[in-house]
Amino acid sequence: MWTREYLKNRAKKVLEVSYWKAFAVSIVLWIAAVNGGSGSGFDDAVDSLPPEQVLIVLLVVICLMFLAIAFRVFVGYHLEVGGRRFFIQNAQLEGIASEELSVLGYGFKSKRYMDVLKSMLYRGIMNSLWYLLLIIPGIVKYYAYIMVPYILADNANIGHKRALQLSEQMTYGHKFNIFVLQLSFIGWYLLGLLACCIGVIFVPPYEHATMAELYLVLRHEAIEKNLCTCEELMLNSILRDDGLREF
Repeated sequence: MWTREYLKNRAKKVLEVSYWKAFAVSIVLWIAAVNGGSGSGFDDAVDSLPPEQVLIVLLVVICLMFLAIAFRVFVGYHLEVGGRRFFIQNAQLEGIASEELSVLGYGFKSKRYMDVLKSMLYRGIMNSLWYLLLIIPGIVKYYAYIMVPYILADNANIGHKRALQLSEQMTYGHKFNIFVLQLSFIGWYLLGLLACCIGVIFVPPYEHATMAELYLVLRHEAIEKNLCTCEELMLNSILRDDGLREF
């Protein structure tokens, strides 16, 4: 059974070699996850406008929302998978694999693009449907599907249903511990806020590296339990093409 201390120590060891490249990839992952939002200041400004201008503003906001959603779906999903692949490779070779950031384009390859899009969109839809039922089932399914982008980072063509199924199998019995693992980073983010909020941007590489270590543990466990094979996750081709060792 994995522990938070083990994963974090592994992540720290990797980041000692490759922190700044991991930092750059974390920025990309943040951009990939941006969905837009609104604040009370915006609402107050709209209230002070005449009706015809309010209509124009609303149309602009709607267009921007659609653009944000389109960016997330058609670009963000693929950047996220590429970013997860970077951290997986980085973890496997303890920082040595981070020499090239071109791995961020992994999901944009013609043979992978539609499969990544389909799998990530399917995950988003399924998770949203669970949230429509109740908050708690939605949270449970969020953690059940949390390994989908990591699985796609190993094999983008695994299939959307299989990716979710395998993620559920990998996280079975681990969901609460994964929740606590993510919760354990709150202290670091609070410290970052105290440092004029600037320190917050330096925490994600640590969190992403730790989650990649978790995936390696769960992947290894899944293979040992015959839930999947090295061939299904294309680990053999990774070993041949990229010189990575198996976990």
